[in-house]
Amino acid sequence: MGKNFGATNWREYIPAPVCEAHPEYLALYHKAWELAFAHIKSIPGMPQNPYMDEAFCDTQIWIWDTCFMSLFCKYAREVFPGIESFQNLYAVLCNGTTLPAVIPPENEPDWTGAVPGEPFHILLHIADNPPLFAWAEYENALISGDTEHIRKLLYEEKFLQNHYEWIEGLTKPVQLKNVRCSTFLISEKYGYKWEGGASGMDNTPRGRVGEHAYEHRPNNPDMYWFDAICQQALSANVIAKLYAILGDAEHESVWKEKFKAKKSIINELYWDKEDHFYYDIDCNTHSFYKVKTMASYWALTAEAADENQAKRLVEELYNAKTMGGSVPFVSLSRSDGDYNPKGGYWRGSVWLPTAYAALKGFAEYGFYGEAHAAALRLLNHMYKTYAEFSPHTIWECYNPEKPIPATDVDGNFVRPDFCGWSALGPISVYIEFVLGFHSINAFEKTVKWAKPDDFKGETGIKNLRFGTVITDIVADGNVCRVTSNEAYTLEINSKSYKINVGENKLIL
Repeated sequence: MGKNFGATNWREYIPAPVCEAHPEYLALYHKAWELAFAHIKSIPGMPQNPYMDEAFCDTQIWIWDTCFMSLFCKYAREVFPGIESFQNLYAVLCNGTTLPAVIPPENEPDWTGAVPGEPFHILLHIADNPPLFAWAEYENALISGDTEHIRKLLYEEKFLQNHYEWIEGLTKPVQLKNVRCSTFLISEKYGYKWEGGASGMDNTPRGRVGEHAYEHRPNNPDMYWFDAICQQALSANVIAKLYAILGDAEHESVWKEKFKAKKSIINELYWDKEDHFYYDIDCNTHSFYKVKTMASYWALTAEAADENQAKRLVEELYNAKTMGGSVPFVSLSRSDGDYNPKGGYWRGSVWLPTAYAALKGFAEYGFYGEAHAAALRLLNHMYKTYAEFSPHTIWECYNPEKPIPATDVDGNFVRPDFCGWSALGPISVYIEFVLGFHSINAFEKTVKWAKPDDFKGETGIKNLRFGTVITDIVADGNVCRVTSNEAYTLEINSKSYKINVGENKLIL
């Protein structure tokens, strides 16, 4: 299927969710796509035009924003340049490319380093912003089925492998050309020293010493950050899977061993057997910094936990006193002394990227029902905020207790129209976990559907595109009707059905 980025007929390419039990969610779904379309940007001189703007700042681009945006753009990859936007990041990190200049608007925040009204070169914000390229490339590849892209990525460009090894080799701060900040991550034998902003969790109280958290960015020089080792493990794991797609067993084995080595350290040092939870640790004593945050759920995304550990993490997300409650996925445990009921950015706010990553982990371990229930509460919270709070839009992050936006570090409401990564909720969380289409694999030509049992009436999806397949899947009661332009295998609640070209009627 050809690319036509920014095409005015983009609505023809997006999937159409079917949920007779909750027709109201469609308004939020379409709002997310509309805002995302408005953030397709072209600036003369960028290595990749157009690209997805993160809805934060015109003068900078971010790694983890861009990676997460690609994870909803994948559902309309013909018109939304999700994975293509990586080229702007790769160009800076690999080649030291100087990005073009823009003229910031008068209200541009001072911290960007730009002078309003004067030309300023676009910069990559932080080079060691979470290393999620490999994961995002893999998840996009499952939808596209593009083996040539994987082949070029692994054998010609080698960016994923080189980026992994670059992270492993960071032993002191490094200032890269055309990057706003120097690196913060320091790699050591048993983990990684880091910093709040680079991790993406800006003002998290992780690494707290004594009763009080850091005012803004934590930077405990004696702490190993749990998300860092999990994200490196995740990268090794999915690089192995990318090699497996190409049938390269030799390289697959090499990267599996790297993953296993990280997994072993994760479970030997970072798992608290008393609390049944993963924590950051002290780099000298290996004692735990007992601050419960969503960072611990990267263990599930990376597939680093065992079955019992995974079960415990899922249970904790249903604990109303800690990570759960009426709105799950809070960024800081409700029981923590630094928890902010208004959000306070990473001190309680609900963030879509960490929620989505956790849900992907749920699915990896087969917790489909639990993922559905948590995702439904999350999406409903986003919808109620959209419907009841003005302006009626999608926000950077969400209040953990009321259907309103969260507050930032200064106590103000966070950014509106944030699609941006918050589109993950109404699009990817909706499709994969509320509706239940948790696995779509263009290489194997399979769709796996954990069909919800709590929805009445028609449920499913239309115009789902993966590889060269275009299909409608809609069930009502025990009858499922499927149309497709190509044959593939549909698995519904662990039972497989062969889908033929044309119309198919399945009795469930």
